[in-house]
Amino acid sequence: MLRKVLFDDGNHQWVFLGRDPSKPESVIDTNEYLIINGDKAMMLDPGGSEIFPTVLSEVSKVIDVRKIESYLCSHQDPDIMSSLPLWMALSPDARIHVSWLWGKFIAHFGNSYVNRFSEIPDEGKTIRLGDQDLQLVPAHYCHSSGNFNLYDPKAKILFSGDIGSALLPGGHPTFVEDFDSHIQFMESFHVRWLPSNEAKDRWVRRVRKLDIKMICPQHGAVFKDENVGKFLSWLENLEVGKTKE
Repeated sequence: MLRKVLFDDGNHQWVFLGRDPSKPESVIDTNEYLIINGDKAMMLDPGGSEIFPTVLSEVSKVIDVRKIESYLCSHQDPDIMSSLPLWMALSPDARIHVSWLWGKFIAHFGNSYVNRFSEIPDEGKTIRLGDQDLQLVPAHYCHSSGNFNLYDPKAKILFSGDIGSALLPGGHPTFVEDFDSHIQFMESFHVRWLPSNEAKDRWVRRVRKLDIKMICPQHGAVFKDENVGKFLSWLENLEVGKTKE
């Protein structure tokens, strides 16, 4: 699995984990992200149970797993969170940030986790990691009815969940290098998986107000610098919610 530091100021880090060559062919490739502030850490979309051993191995090289104090589950899909019971067993005091819509569904992993949910209201909220404030940004219906991104104003990074996702061939670099050639790997995903042009356009307007240097999706490559603006403009002009029928 590829591990790459996206941001590091000596106390505050973003670590990218992805491109697992040992994953089963039957599961979609995913990116996991670890935010570290001092001796505290947060995992964003910890991933599916199939890849848990590999992700755990890489995370353990960076930080003591017991220092993970929270997890963000951007929405309810199994590739986002089916490993959650395994992570919670290793970090028994950690909280789970998740939309209020999904709490009673996630409880099917085990009712003992209910008191560890930190439910996110529809309008989002600010959470604290060490000495850093992080913003949970609404992204409803993109593609989930209860969906959140995370914005880090210090690193100027937006974790966008499935928005910006691409299904890439093996050996692809961490960052988008040629935006126009990257479109082929993400267009069909967005057209089918984002059901609402209204919701998509509302999300674009919202995130344009943020100072963003990187957009980090849960699948595919990271958008950096000028490719952030290129992606937002492309998505704004894309008609979504279509099938080939």
